Amino acid sequence: MRIALLAPPGVQSLDIVGPAEVFGEAARRLGDPSAYTVQVIAGSAEPVLGTGGLRFLADRHIFQADEPIDTLLVGGDPTFETIDPATVQWLRRRSSTVRRLGSVCTGVFLLAAAGLLEGKRVTTHWECAARLRAQYPTLNIDSNQIFIRDGNLFTTAGVTAGMDLALALVEEDYGRDLALIVARYMVMFLKRPGGQSQFSAHLAAQMSGKTKIQQVQQYVLDNLAAPLAVDSLAERAGMSVRNFTRVFRREMNMTPTEFVDAARLDAARLLLEDSGKSLQQIALRCGFGNADGMRRAFVRNLGVGPGEYRLRFRSAWADTTLPSPNHPVPSRP
Repeated sequence: MRIALLAPPGVQSLDIVGPAEVFGEAARRLGDPSAYTVQVIAGSAEPVLGTGGLRFLADRHIFQADEPIDTLLVGGDPTFETIDPATVQWLRRRSSTVRRLGSVCTGVFLLAAAGLLEGKRVTTHWECAARLRAQYPTLNIDSNQIFIRDGNLFTTAGVTAGMDLALALVEEDYGRDLALIVARYMVMFLKRPGGQSQFSAHLAAQMSGKTKIQQVQQYVLDNLAAPLAVDSLAERAGMSVRNFTRVFRREMNMTPTEFVDAARLDAARLLLEDSGKSLQQIALRCGFGNADGMRRAFVRNLGVGPGEYRLRFRSAWADTTLPSPNHPVPSRP
């Protein structure tokens, strides 16, 4: 399969390098370099300057004769101050000839400019979602997802989400075992579910710049089994409930209750992946009350129950061994 990675000027370098590494490692593990042939495509014959000072010497450019493409992924420029009309025209033409089309991070702006997102549900980096809505108000944008599939269209969140998407495509093409082996080799999460929120409670707590709010967040993370009602958290912050909720939402773009729910979900996921504790033990430790309450939270947020989550993610890390290049995993039938 030929994987084409479109690199616009100023491309976020990991939008290109990340997926390329995933597909390349998958082909190596299969023992078949032709399983995935990765090509970088540019808008001209000139080298493309990416972020971090990296330069990409593209394999092809859009003015050359077309070659078959199985999967076309579009990288993003963090600024996208200008969008090349010739690239937009090329995307319109090639989009109907590929099996799968997708964007990484702000690459969605190029697909939107080409008119390829109407009627589709899409995502992008949370920091760019407002701008995308302003420029393309008719789009159905969900800025809280790692990646979204709508038919043969894939859109992703921030730069590392492109690697999550590439792993999902590897799984679709060659099966779950290979995707998990690649993920383990690359020291990634096994596979973050496509519907997983871009938000991490632990990361958000570190990013908070308000001392009182930060202290409350840390208290939540350290006391997940406690009731953690909003009024008790407001009292701990020395604020009224109304003011506490207002300040929390302003700083975090979410309510205190949403933060507590996300923190409990984060902690439960880690315990499911890394421990042998029972579902009931994890539910009590993380403040869900019982296993049924935890199950409802998992289904609502991740689309799978905790038992299935553990089966899919923990067992593969614990039990899958890396085959040597001389003994690759079998290809799909």
